[in-house]
Amino acid sequence: MEKPYDYLIVGAGLFGATFAHEATQRGKRCLIIDRRKHTGGNIYCESVAGINVHVYGAHIFHTSDKRIWTYVNQFAEFNRYTNSPIANYNGEIYNLPFNMNTFNKLWGVVTPAEAQARISAQRMAAGITVPHNLEEQAISLVGTDIYEKLIQGYTEKQWGRPATELPAFIIKRLPVRFTYDNNYFNDKFQGIPEGGYNQITDRLLEGSEVRLETDYFAHSAELKALASKTVFTGMIDEFYGYRFGNLDYRSLRFEHQTLGLENYQGNAVVNYTDRQTAFTRIIEHKHFEFGTQEKTVITREYPAEWKKGDEPYYPVNDDKNNALFLRYKALAEQEYNVIFGGRLADYKYYDMHQVIASALARVEKEFSV
Repeated sequence: MEKPYDYLIVGAGLFGATFAHEATQRGKRCLIIDRRKHTGGNIYCESVAGINVHVYGAHIFHTSDKRIWTYVNQFAEFNRYTNSPIANYNGEIYNLPFNMNTFNKLWGVVTPAEAQARISAQRMAAGITVPHNLEEQAISLVGTDIYEKLIQGYTEKQWGRPATELPAFIIKRLPVRFTYDNNYFNDKFQGIPEGGYNQITDRLLEGSEVRLETDYFAHSAELKALASKTVFTGMIDEFYGYRFGNLDYRSLRFEHQTLGLENYQGNAVVNYTDRQTAFTRIIEHKHFEFGTQEKTVITREYPAEWKKGDEPYYPVNDDKNNALFLRYKALAEQEYNVIFGGRLADYKYYDMHQVIASALARVEKEFSV
């Protein structure tokens, strides 16, 4: 007997919504479910005092892939926002990523040669030949001053443990520019959708049925019976009942505040790089869209240990977890009617453009003849 849907898509985030759009365009019937009260996953925005608040942290779209940039511009018009975060270290302000403005503030140097000489001298003085932990890796790349003021505290807060106990591979490289350029990304295309991200999700989901506050695992037998295939974007270890144990993540807690000010911090993103400040950054959302509202909304972002039931944000891609993921991936590759995709199913941190590219690749594979 024919089932009412061709695809059951578990998760109404960017991967699931992109897959649904492409499948619907090909005449397929899609049912999308999500545990949350809204679609869009972590790119969901909420309007507060006329400001589009990035509820789950700052999301700046950036890519060098013209195909992906053209694709996403079908669904929204993007502004010219350029990501230029700053760092606050005990009241001292530094530009990010590390560039000549940063080095001038740190050391008073003016030329690239002077900055390079400072970093080289500190690296040589440290005498690190083979880094054994994150601290040694960072110092071997950028020296002690940048590490102590702009890396150590932020990183230890983010991961919840001393840098000396973190593996070196977490920082494989650090962006160092010997130019006066505060643009964080090197990508050709960058911006924020005017009016927020929800419009993108809404347009991607046109033509599909959406059921919110629906837990796949509470109704899996009933839901799977509705569709010929399942697209699963949740945690792959949860899909298999944590058969081999659970994968590790870092989580986040967001504290939103509306203020009767026009401008709180003068920048969309300010990172707090000292160890004593509990949060890692403050986001002031109106600056993403050059807002002129009389009020402002800020969000303090607190890293947190992850436990089952919490929202998983960052996979802990150390050797132990990567090996565990490969065991789950081997099971997934044996499924003939389940498609896995997205950051949780792939156990990999993705930027937005990478999620879309991954979804389009899965679509091409699924519908190629």
